[in-house]
Amino acid sequence: MKCPHCLVAFHDEWELLGSEDDRDGRWIVWHTKCPTCKRIVMKLVQKREHKGSVESLIRPKAPARAPLPPEVSDEYAADYREACLVLADSPKASAALSRRCLQNLLREHFEVKHGNLFDEIEEVLPKLPPQLAEAVDAIRNVGNFGAHPMKSTHSGEILDVEPGEAEWSLDVLEGLFDFCFVQPAVLKKKRAALDEKLKEAGKPPMK
Repeated sequence: MKCPHCLVAFHDEWELLGSEDDRDGRWIVWHTKCPTCKRIVMKLVQKREHKGSVESLIRPKAPARAPLPPEVSDEYAADYREACLVLADSPKASAALSRRCLQNLLREHFEVKHGNLFDEIEEVLPKLPPQLAEAVDAIRNVGNFGAHPMKSTHSGEILDVEPGEAEWSLDVLEGLFDFCFVQPAVLKKKRAALDEKLKEAGKPPMK
């Protein structure tokens, strides 16, 4: 398994903490410890008669996501991190924070014309690589903007979400951060290194 705290894989050995029965079935708590980050992972299993079992994380409440690269400024990172933190407790709040972060990114970085989020997404699509454009466009479909126009006109409102919408919004933000900030920074470093080699060889830098 991958540690939901640090995302490092390890061979899990679960130990029983305890179990108890009530009218809803048997409740069983298991725990293990990540050998890398030394944090405890706990899960709760509900066994229901004739209905199978349901398993959920209770520590942490949801798997961690990869840390943001340092190239992403606090202007966007703050909303993204908070959206990750509240995902397990409130997908509605998480999706609202992601929509707000997305709209700020479209307006500030891509300088789209201010309007509703639906139209701002439409405007930015030609500026993105095809796969990323498809992912960004899917936010409108996954979020069912047609049935929930408030998501477009009031992007920061806490509204009902479709299954998987909050997680998809975070995935899309990560893709945009990579395209907008990480890839240009990597290219800039590579270009600077090449210019230094050209300089050592007595040649002019790249134009």
